[in-house]
Amino acid sequence: MLQRLRGYFEEQAVLEVDTPALSRTAVSDTQIESLEVGSMLTSPLFLNTSPEFAMKRLLAAGFPDIYSICRVFRDGEAGALHQPEFTMIEWYRHDYDLHQIINDTLRLICAGLDKPDLGNTCHILSYREAFLDATGLDPATASCNELLRAADADDDLRAAIGDERDDILDLLLATRVVPSFRPGSLTVLQHYPASQAALARLCTDDDRLAERFEVFMGSVELANGYVELTDDEQLRQRVRVDQQLRERRGKAIRPLDDALLDAHTHGLPDCAGVAMGLERLHMVYANCSNIRDVITFAFQDPQ
Repeated sequence: MLQRLRGYFEEQAVLEVDTPALSRTAVSDTQIESLEVGSMLTSPLFLNTSPEFAMKRLLAAGFPDIYSICRVFRDGEAGALHQPEFTMIEWYRHDYDLHQIINDTLRLICAGLDKPDLGNTCHILSYREAFLDATGLDPATASCNELLRAADADDDLRAAIGDERDDILDLLLATRVVPSFRPGSLTVLQHYPASQAALARLCTDDDRLAERFEVFMGSVELANGYVELTDDEQLRQRVRVDQQLRERRGKAIRPLDDALLDAHTHGLPDCAGVAMGLERLHMVYANCSNIRDVITFAFQDPQ
């Protein structure tokens, strides 16, 4: 599978790059927790959750289309679809719009699975369309109570999920929307709400939406991609909002990557990027439902 993936990138003249596993900084994303490494140095170190920041610094320095296949680490993630250590494939394409990067991702998935025609049956729909199809609710206008009722959330779950609208949307996405996707088929979910843009650019014709997408095989998420945000002021604002949200949720506030912010100020070129889990792709190839079945030395929480 790795040979096929690297072969696809070689045919496309995409350069493989090496990125560090350790950093003095960490992501501010509220959905991701970094693993902290004890150190005799004056400040803690963190295992990288993706090669994204390093790769964007390379792009800002003038590198062409690039990709990386590397081990990444995330705290608190262990289960049928998650491991605290896993292999990530991440790549960036200059001047790609949303349609082009989605097609690029589908072609890579087909290459990895050795199924060149699989993408022909892919279902592409918007985040709003997926919610309307699965629940009859518009994610932009439905009340939080309506969304929670659609998720069959009891009092305990309501208390655990809190009143952050995006958390409630994530719950409904996981419990009702994604399970409705066609088994054995690829589904692309695009145009996420602007509040879930992460580091994606907002749509030029509707700034309530982000140029972000995810690819699923059945109900298994394979890839997450963006047309990248290049405006450095917007990036700094989003990071500030993330830090405020982390504080409200009682999560650790990590040191920010000033080198990434400086790279954006210097000028990140127009580009689109995607991250994909190799083990998830392997699960699809091997037709298994537990990520431990495709990892020889899998982590299992003793709890």
